Amino acid sequence: MKLKTPERIIAHIKSRGQVTASDLADHLGISRQAVHRQINKLQEQGRVYKVGRAPKVYYLIAEGKVKEDVVTVPKALKKVIDEYFLNITPSGEKQEGFLGFVDWCKKRKEPLEKTANEYAYTLKKYNAYRKDGLIDGMYKAKSTFSKVAVDKLFYIDFYSIERFGKTKLGQLLLYAKQSQNKGLIKELVQIVRPPIERLVRKYKVTAVGFIPPTVKREVQLMRELERQLHLALPKISLVKIKTDVTVPQKTLNKLDDRIENAKRTIIVDEKKKFKIVLLIDDALGSGATINETAKKIRGQKLADNIIGLAIAGSFSGFEVISEV
Repeated sequence: MKLKTPERIIAHIKSRGQVTASDLADHLGISRQAVHRQINKLQEQGRVYKVGRAPKVYYLIAEGKVKEDVVTVPKALKKVIDEYFLNITPSGEKQEGFLGFVDWCKKRKEPLEKTANEYAYTLKKYNAYRKDGLIDGMYKAKSTFSKVAVDKLFYIDFYSIERFGKTKLGQLLLYAKQSQNKGLIKELVQIVRPPIERLVRKYKVTAVGFIPPTVKREVQLMRELERQLHLALPKISLVKIKTDVTVPQKTLNKLDDRIENAKRTIIVDEKKKFKIVLLIDDALGSGATINETAKKIRGQKLADNIIGLAIAGSFSGFEVISEV
């Protein structure tokens, strides 16, 4: 009895250990487009998975077939997970959307349909804080600092959520910055550009300042963000001064230490005055960097209003995001 194409694919992968789409196309005598259609179905069923990035992508046999409850997850729920879920594994595999969520559940031996519903419920709870694509962080600033120097404070997403850990934006931010991966940085910028542009238009921002990096890297996230956003606005010159020993904010666990670090190492090297200034940072843990920078701008009478914005922020009051 002649095996159907999916079973022939499975048999060939088993015999070789891992294969490429080209290997399968040659072996089966079909086009690569046809191979990808079959492979996508097998991935959705949890029977195979891929590793690597184009042009070196390999397909391997998954440890076991996905449970039947995959097909019981409603389409609307799958759509939510496809939009929001991203997991980057310890080996560096990027697992996105519903298929990534299936694998995440399998590794943790979590029931898929129940966990999918819990994930959607948790997202809904956190998304309740979102308005016009932004999360208002002023409650956090007011509960953290005796003197708040920004008029408004926003972040685009929470860095992490309960039980499920880092959000999609949190994952991209962490690994784009740590790995200096330009592909991830580009993906990050594509996500954050629309809400940033809306904010600029809504509040009629007249100048922007990008919080300078502390740790020396060949590819600096904030510089790439500034370059790729292409904001048609004057740039306020912010300088991170060199000290005897470089002390990143993420290494400081006390709020007073973070405030001192920002106060003594960031210089606003600007003489022009602007009406509304937007300060952009990557992650907002304590908020000390943005708040202290805003204080200096106010002290030098360089702005009438200051808006702070971070790509991701913590949910509660003062909280250390030590990874970014």
